[in-house]
Amino acid sequence: MTNLLHVDSSAGPAGLSVSRELTARFAATWREHHGDAGYRYRDVVADPVPLVNPAYVTLGTRVERLGTVPRGKIAELAESAAEEREWALTDPLVEEVLAAGTVLIGTPMYNFSVPAALKAWIDRITFPGVFTDPGTGESLLAATRVVIVAARGGGYGPGSPREGFDFQEPFLRKYFENLGVTDFTFIHADLTRAADIPQLHALRDLGAASYATAADRVVQEAGGGAVKMQNG
Repeated sequence: MTNLLHVDSSAGPAGLSVSRELTARFAATWREHHGDAGYRYRDVVADPVPLVNPAYVTLGTRVERLGTVPRGKIAELAESAAEEREWALTDPLVEEVLAAGTVLIGTPMYNFSVPAALKAWIDRITFPGVFTDPGTGESLLAATRVVIVAARGGGYGPGSPREGFDFQEPFLRKYFENLGVTDFTFIHADLTRAADIPQLHALRDLGAASYATAADRVVQEAGGGAVKMQNG
């Protein structure tokens, strides 16, 4: 499936956001291979996803108690205008994920994890049963590729003093694994603040090298992903 869902979640504007720069590079390369028809962009900061609320939880609980309900039947189970609204907000976001062969997520590290804007999107799309085939019980995302482009102001790689502070990659990996995704690519740009935070100035060269490696990888992965989807 040659569709790309591109999600950005950095509060930083263009020119200041490393994750946005890198995902834009990935998307541009991908579109060179496939054109624009299969490309979908969602900026969860510019267009925030509403937080889930009691009506969402009530409808989700009712659906979950019935087992795996076909997505097309969920609207019929809404018992109030509030529940209808919650499902109307949710279903298009779920559809975007299901339609994507590749989901590209750009995320900075905020307080050792992901931005609230991205978490709101995650909470909204994780409606009970929507990524499960009601007939077989198998994941509908088993063939979906997930590419995470993560920018971190400090260094959190293996062997670094703050390796144990990284709750960004482990959270996203376990979240998507729980949905049945097995095809992951994580691209990290570390020490992105080394050039402008005095305490990190000694690490500027490492930060520049990490960014250059990430910039090369997004192009390689976008091109490689295109070949993989064409062949598979």
